[in-house]
Amino acid sequence: MTKLAIGIDIGGSGIKAAVVDLENGELYSERVKLATPEGGKPADIVAVCKTLLDTLDEDKVLSVGICFPAVVRNGVTMSAANVSDAWIGLDAAGLFSEALGTQIIVLNDADAAGVAEMAFGSGQSKSGLVIMTTLGTGIGSAIFYNQVLIPNSELGHLDIGKVENIETYASSAAMERENLTFGQWANRLSIFFEHLEKIFNPDLFIVGGGISKDHEEFLPLMNLHTPIVPAVTKNAAGIIGAALLAGNQSVGEMGRPIRRVL
Repeated sequence: MTKLAIGIDIGGSGIKAAVVDLENGELYSERVKLATPEGGKPADIVAVCKTLLDTLDEDKVLSVGICFPAVVRNGVTMSAANVSDAWIGLDAAGLFSEALGTQIIVLNDADAAGVAEMAFGSGQSKSGLVIMTTLGTGIGSAIFYNQVLIPNSELGHLDIGKVENIETYASSAAMERENLTFGQWANRLSIFFEHLEKIFNPDLFIVGGGISKDHEEFLPLMNLHTPIVPAVTKNAAGIIGAALLAGNQSVGEMGRPIRRVL
């Protein structure tokens, strides 16, 4: 019998969801997407998620995971990026669970992408320290040691040298905003990844986000000691990771190795 769960990925501009096959990490349904309500207020986002859930699972028989652009601690959103500040300090898991009529797991969006990549992408069976980064409007990060997630790392907010909040300097949005070439952008990215090498000495970097489809244009330009590879799960990573955690474990088990829960 196919084991299924639903993943919902909340972003600053769009909210997307799908049913995921937990055995192979593939989307079992079509991906559905609606615009994020202007202002990103809790009640408005919850209403959109309810519409998506009703579309995918009207009877509420599947487990549901939601990934969110925030630090998430025990279901509470401790920050907010590109959504209302009303989310800060909010029991998001409780809010979603009550409104959607089923138990909901909530986690950071980059952590969800990393979970997907470790289970079904470039991080499969990788031991040691792996750092996943998502390059987009900002820079998200997820850290894994021997397949165990260390949540809410937020490495894109590091101050490096004279650069405050490195994601404002080296995200793919910064490249677009400043009309940088891939070579110029790779130089900025190198500052970030070389700093991570110095701090963590990782065994592998995985680079995700929409720009990862152009990985051949910039990854070879960075002279790193650590192997660096593109993500495989791409834009579905958040959906897949959220569904995987929801379908296989409870919040209290988020320190278990990803593959062990399959």
